[in-house]
Amino acid sequence: MNKDNIFEEVRNVRNDFTKFTLLEADIDADPFSQFKKWMQAAFEVDNETANAMILSTVDDTAMPSSRVMLLRGIDNGGFSFFTNYESHKGNQLEQNKNAALCFFWSALQRQVRIQGVIKKLSENESDEYFSSRPFESKVGAWVSKQSKVVKNRAEIDDAFTALLANSTPDIKRPPHWGGFVLIPNKIEFWQGRASRLHDRFLYTLIENNTWKIERLSP
Repeated sequence: MNKDNIFEEVRNVRNDFTKFTLLEADIDADPFSQFKKWMQAAFEVDNETANAMILSTVDDTAMPSSRVMLLRGIDNGGFSFFTNYESHKGNQLEQNKNAALCFFWSALQRQVRIQGVIKKLSENESDEYFSSRPFESKVGAWVSKQSKVVKNRAEIDDAFTALLANSTPDIKRPPHWGGFVLIPNKIEFWQGRASRLHDRFLYTLIENNTWKIERLSP
């Protein structure tokens, strides 16, 4: 790609979506079951990034922000992940419990959009997951003052090296680090189709913990 004509190149990229379809007969009545089917298929083609997702939050001025996170579980009635509670996203989720997730699996030409309400996981659940992490990642969780300004890289590396030398693999979870779960009220499954006439199905949570399913125009 010619770097001098990058914007022209971007404008002219054309990729049609012809690999799969998503028809009424294909979808599960339960969106969690449908999601697990697609997640399994994603892991079969790319087990390194299949659980990567965009988490979108909103601050107290209604300014949205997004970042890539890793899904760590489909449990507690929702989609769970772990982070620093004192980070930008942690503070935003404390102020506004509404959030959204987006998964995109390029190889499968599929996307899933999820919106809902955030809850904290229990301390026991956070402890259990933290204990499963690599030793270096545990130390990193203590060292990182996520989203805060630092002087330089050496400040981070020196703190990490010092704590690593004085810690053991059973190091406990820092109180500012733990899990969240997004409890969905809407989940949309998008399957790319030819001529941009994509298949889209929206699950909306209604009374008695049931889901209404509607096809959306592409």
